[in-house]
Amino acid sequence: MGLGERGNWDKSESRYCGVETEFNDDVPRLLSFNLSSTGFDFIVAPLTDPTYRPSLLEADSGSSHVPPFAGSDLVLSPSQWSSHVVGKISSWIDLDSEDEIVRMDSETALKQEIAWATHLSLQACLLPFPKGASCANYARCVNQILQGLSNMQLWLRIPLLKTDDDSPNVDSDNLMDSWELWNLFQLICEHHSQLSVALDILSTLPSVNSIGRWFGEPVRVAIIHTDSFLTNARGYPCLSKSHQKIINGFFNHSVQMIISGKPLHNIPAETIGSAADHTDKNVNNVPRHPLRSYLDYVGYLYQRMEPLSEQERIELGYRDFLQAPLQPLMDNLEAQTYETFEKDSVKYLQYQRAISKALLDRVSDGEASTVTTVLMVVGAGRGPLVRASLQAAEETGRKLKVYAVEKNPNAVVTLHSLVKLEGWENIVTIVSCDMRLWNAPERADILVSELLGSFGDNELSPECLDGAQRFLKQDGISIPSSYTSFIQPITASKLYNDVKSHKDLVHFETAYVVKLHGVARLAPTKPVFTFNHPDYSTKKSNQRYKKLQFEIPRDTGSAMVHGFAGYFDATLYKDVHLGIEPSMATPNMFSWFAIFFPLRQPICVQPGSPLEVHFWRCCGSTKVWYEWCVTSPRPSPIHNSNGRSYWVGL
Repeated sequence: MGLGERGNWDKSESRYCGVETEFNDDVPRLLSFNLSSTGFDFIVAPLTDPTYRPSLLEADSGSSHVPPFAGSDLVLSPSQWSSHVVGKISSWIDLDSEDEIVRMDSETALKQEIAWATHLSLQACLLPFPKGASCANYARCVNQILQGLSNMQLWLRIPLLKTDDDSPNVDSDNLMDSWELWNLFQLICEHHSQLSVALDILSTLPSVNSIGRWFGEPVRVAIIHTDSFLTNARGYPCLSKSHQKIINGFFNHSVQMIISGKPLHNIPAETIGSAADHTDKNVNNVPRHPLRSYLDYVGYLYQRMEPLSEQERIELGYRDFLQAPLQPLMDNLEAQTYETFEKDSVKYLQYQRAISKALLDRVSDGEASTVTTVLMVVGAGRGPLVRASLQAAEETGRKLKVYAVEKNPNAVVTLHSLVKLEGWENIVTIVSCDMRLWNAPERADILVSELLGSFGDNELSPECLDGAQRFLKQDGISIPSSYTSFIQPITASKLYNDVKSHKDLVHFETAYVVKLHGVARLAPTKPVFTFNHPDYSTKKSNQRYKKLQFEIPRDTGSAMVHGFAGYFDATLYKDVHLGIEPSMATPNMFSWFAIFFPLRQPICVQPGSPLEVHFWRCCGSTKVWYEWCVTSPRPSPIHNSNGRSYWVGL
């Protein structure tokens, strides 16, 4: 049934909600009670009688025995097992127990239950929370199992728990930060893509920064306990503002909800079904599910979320999907690529604003009818900047002469058609040539380009504009006039696994364009490289080096750095800017996603420890490339030495 819909289109996994149940060997009845009359989508049910211990059964019945599983595989259809049942592995299991019998029983039971779940074609199994601070044997055994799994996911249950330094300990004498335990477990299992987190949401939440780490981890489900709910004025369960915020965050990251625990709210019978946001009625005289009001509230939170904007819906398929950056000098863009970029009206409106301001500064009102400004669009593509320039001239009442310089012969065909269609033949001159090789017949007052990449200079804007600025007047204006790249450390478990799946060095030394979504941004961005245009300095070089130090907020706790997210911000002209750096990004612009620089080995940063990273922009005769490394808290190798894996061709 699902929790409802957002905007009549939503197909997110998070619209499904499950319920945690006790052991019951009548699985069809268990399924019917929780799904048919209630609206839950799946059950999380124990697969084995909780009293079962392999050693006791062997002692009683000799060598051959059948574990007391919850019914035969025949009691449900294969599709019911697969779609509506998540196996809950016995919670008594303790593979790191000091007691050898308990440890051996635990390993036997775990493997038996996983084998049975595989036989039933379950999509996932919920693994119990590790009992102590040490979980090496548990993780080793799970890692063994993962090597033989085909499609099933294993969800490791982890409480969302991090006590502050000055707060009393919670639940355990040793456990201060449950993320540490998860991190140890996933490192032993080598970040296996079929190992995920089932996060227990407790009544007390850690800091916002601490919670933020989990958005970069593979959290598949959030388990909300009934004792985490408050009671509203009408007697119904509800959640605190901070709980609502984290649940909404998980909804946005396609995390499914599971409701767990016994009902703690005695809802008056006469109010059942009367509340607009908690509707409930008995169906076919089936008894009302005791957790129905909790499910209704979670559904209410889901349905009141803002529907995704049109831009977000377009970008949905690109979330956390690695793409190789463009090679605009080596390769000619295809029509489809041009069309995608040309749809970004916000970008061209910013350019038009910048050109209008430059024209007004360049030509006074008194000279408007007599002075013609020479404007050159270098890298004109199929003409959107030509159009923006002419619209700026019309808006300001200035006269314009335009040169449209484009190296792609296919785009030049479209340019000629556009000029003829719009009647611009007397204003626009089309030049089919690489801007670095063109000998201009006259000098330009304004040089306009859109050569920026996700990292600012990564599509060789500096090299192109260096070649083009020779035909700009000494007092001429370049649009953009400057741009700066930025980076920040991120947790990005999915991106790391996607890179790792290629099983080679090259992919770990490549920068990717990616619509970041399932990531945790661990510290604010810092500027890396800046380029200014025009640049008439005599000792000019486009090589750059920067050492940066990031401080991850202490209340975050430890965090895993899988790589660095890169952005840019550009000054087009004076106060008109354009960019994707998160704190000052141009709203509703979609021409650029972030860039991702992976690390070959993720680095764990402890609270209060500085993260020191080095970035180089290197230039050769035929290519430009980046190199990067971390030196603190522990050194990493230099990535992409000599551009051996990734470069941009000149």
